[in-house]
Amino acid sequence: MDSRTVRRRFLQGLFFGLRVVWPVMSTVLVLIVGLGIVVGLREGWSVQESIYFSFVTGLTIGYGDLAPKTLLARVLAILIGVCGIILTALVAAVAVKAISSASDE
Repeated sequence: MDSRTVRRRFLQGLFFGLRVVWPVMSTVLVLIVGLGIVVGLREGWSVQESIYFSFVTGLTIGYGDLAPKTLLARVLAILIGVCGIILTALVAAVAVKAISSASDE
């Protein structure tokens, strides 16, 4: 089987898998943004800074240039990090399933 066929089958499997887990992924994304906005309100940040913080924290497990100071905001940052891990795991699982099914055929 040539690489073009494997790539096409992988992309088909990837998009199919993402469609299947999209309800869970969209819920996790909304949760990340919502928690980020709550943290931003506690810390006095703008909405843009809050969303930026939530994705930096969730997808890299690091504060970056914005760091919460209050205890509640720090606890919520931990929850954002857990949601980011779940989001990354979902994408990785779908990609592994797609590549394994593309190479089996």
